[in-house]
Amino acid sequence: MMDELYIGKYLDERYEIIEKIGSGGMAVVYKALDHRLNRFVAIKILKSDLAQDPDLRRRFHAESQAVAMLSHPNIVSVYDVNHSDNVDYIVMELIEGITLKQYINRKGILNWKEALHFTTQIVKALEHAHSRGIIHRDIKPHNIMILKDGNVKVADFGIARLLTTQNTLTQQALGSVHYISPEQAKGGAADARSDIYSVGVVMYEMLTSRLPFEGDNAVSIAIQHISSVPLQPREINPDIPVGLEEITMRAMSPNMSSRYQSATEMLTDLEDFRKNPSVRFNYSVIPSLADDIGSTRAIPTRAISDAERARRRVSGNGAVRNRTTSEEYRENRRKSGRTTMLVGVFCIALLLVMLVVFMWDYQIRDWIMPQDEQKITVRNFVGAMYDEVVSNAEYLMYYTFTPAKYDVDSDKPEGYILEQDPAEGTTYPLSDNKISVTLTIAAGREEVLMPDVINMDYREAKNKLELLKLNLDIVCDGQPNDTYTPDYVFDQMPKKDQPLAPGMTVVLTYSTGPNIPLTKVPNLLELTEASALQKLEQMQLKGRKEEEFNDTAQKGRVFQQSIDPDTEVEVDTEIIFYISLGPDPSEQPGHTTPGGTQTPGGSENPGGTENPGGTENPGGSESPGGEENPGGDDPGGSEVPDDGELGAPGEGVQPSG
Repeated sequence: MMDELYIGKYLDERYEIIEKIGSGGMAVVYKALDHRLNRFVAIKILKSDLAQDPDLRRRFHAESQAVAMLSHPNIVSVYDVNHSDNVDYIVMELIEGITLKQYINRKGILNWKEALHFTTQIVKALEHAHSRGIIHRDIKPHNIMILKDGNVKVADFGIARLLTTQNTLTQQALGSVHYISPEQAKGGAADARSDIYSVGVVMYEMLTSRLPFEGDNAVSIAIQHISSVPLQPREINPDIPVGLEEITMRAMSPNMSSRYQSATEMLTDLEDFRKNPSVRFNYSVIPSLADDIGSTRAIPTRAISDAERARRRVSGNGAVRNRTTSEEYRENRRKSGRTTMLVGVFCIALLLVMLVVFMWDYQIRDWIMPQDEQKITVRNFVGAMYDEVVSNAEYLMYYTFTPAKYDVDSDKPEGYILEQDPAEGTTYPLSDNKISVTLTIAAGREEVLMPDVINMDYREAKNKLELLKLNLDIVCDGQPNDTYTPDYVFDQMPKKDQPLAPGMTVVLTYSTGPNIPLTKVPNLLELTEASALQKLEQMQLKGRKEEEFNDTAQKGRVFQQSIDPDTEVEVDTEIIFYISLGPDPSEQPGHTTPGGTQTPGGSENPGGTENPGGTENPGGSESPGGEENPGGDDPGGSEVPDDGELGAPGEGVQPSG
C-alpha cells in the first residue's frame, strides 16, 4: 500500500515515521519521532492522489494555518507545517487516548454527568475557535479525543474555513452526514450555529447511545435532518434530566434562529444546569421545522418531470401550445376517472379495516376465542419509573405490583425499575385474577461531591477517594512545585464540591519538590581559561581551573572537562576544566638530570647542559680552546670544572651540587 511507503522514512531529516495511526478523507495520520526535540508527534500527510490538485493542497494548508491560530487546552495543537520532497504535511500534538466514538461504542449510554463533562469542554473549544472566526464544520465523536485524565481535545479541523473566505461549498455538503446541520445538508453556508447543531447530535448520542436519524444511504439521512423530528431523548433514556434534554434539543433545532446563537450562550445554560440539575429552561423540546435558511435545495424529481412536460408543449418555433387536442382531452379524462376510482376504493377499504378492528375488540374476538382461552402476555417494565407504572390505569386492569428489595449499589435514580418477575413475554390465561408482578427498584444514591484533598499526601488522598466506593479512575501525577511539600497534592480535578459520578476519572497532581532549572554543559575544549569561564557563566555554571602537563594539547588551552558537553545539569553546578602546561620537561629525550638524566639539547653539564663555545668541563665538556681539563669526577659522578673554566652567568652553565 502507498500509505506504508512512508514508514521508516525521514521528513526534513528530523521526523522519523514510526507507524500509521489513522486516515481521513484528505490525509493519512502517522506517529513519528521528532529527533530534534526527542518527542513523539502526529504527522498528517496529504494523500498522494490528492496532492496533484492545487485546490486540495490549498485547502490542506488552510487547515494548518487555521488551527495554528488556535491555542486552547481542549484543541489539538499544531507544531509545524511544511512541504518536503513533494510531501505536504502537518506536525501535530500526539494524543494518547481514544475517540469519543470508541468510548460510546464500549460503554453504551453515558451517565448524564459524564456527558455534561465532555460537552462542556467541546463547547469551550468551539467558543475559542469561533472567537477567532473559525468554524469547525465537522464536529462528530470521531474527531473528539478523550485523554487519560478524562479531559477532551477537539481534533481534525480538516474542513475548517475562515469566515472571511465566504466559501459556502454549495457543490458538496462536507462533514459526516449523521452529524451534519440542516443548512449544510442543503448545501448552504455554515456558521457557528452549524457547529452547535452537531454538538447537539453528539449529546443526543452520548445520552441515548443512538443517533437521531438513521437511513439506508447518506441522502435519506440528510433529508431527515432537514424535514424530520427525532425521538425525544427521555423517551429512550428516562434518566436524562429534563433540563439537559432541553439543552440538547435546542442545540439540535433545524431552525437556525431557534438554536443557541453562540457557544457562549450554550455554555451559560450548561453551567446553570451543572449548578442545579433540576433547573428547567422552558424551551420547547419539539423542534420547529420552519426554514429560515435562504440556501438552495436540490430540485425534486417531480419538478424535473413537470419542467420536461412543459418543454414538450413548446412548438418547433418556440410558441407554447395553449390548447389541447380532443384525444389529449379524452386521455386526461380517463386518467382523472381512474384516479378518482382508486381513491374511492382505498377509502372504502380503510373504513372496512377500521370497522373490523373495532368489532374484533368488542364482539368478534369473544365469538371466535372464548374468554377462558384468551391469553395475556406480560409486558416489559424494566427501565420505567415505579411511581409511573403503579399509577397507570391500564396496567392496573391486569397487574398487581409488589416492590421488592432495593439495590443500594445501583447508579440508577430512586424508583428506577431494575428487574421484574415474571419476565417480559411470559403468557397467562386471561381471567378475573390479575397477574402479580414483583418489581426490583433502585433506592437511588445521594449525590457525592468531590472532597478537598489539597495539601494532603497523595496516597492518603487516593485512599480517601476509594472509600467513596464510586469505582473512580484515580490518576496520580507528580509535577515539580516550589511551594508544596513533596508527595503533597497541590491541584485536583474535579475541583472541590463538584459532583462525582461512578467510574469518573479523578486527577491528583502532587509535588515532586522544587523545580530546579537545568542547563546544558558547553564544550570547553581548545578554549583559553578566560573563554571557558565566560562560556560557563553564560550557561549559569561555575568553573574551576586545574593545570596539568599534556603532550597533545596546546599550552594554555583546555584539553579536558569534568562533565561531558551537552549534558543537562542543575544551574550553578561546578565544572572543572584542565589547562595544558605543554609537554612535561622531565619526560623529554636528551635531558640528563644531576643523577645522569639527559636534557633535550643532548649536551652535558653538571646537570647535563653544554657550555657555549664548545668548552668541555671536567666532566667531559670541551673548553674554548679545545683542551680537556683534568677529569675529576665529583662524588656524585658528574664532572666538576675548574673555577676558572666556568662560563659566565647566564650562559647556560650551572655550578654542580
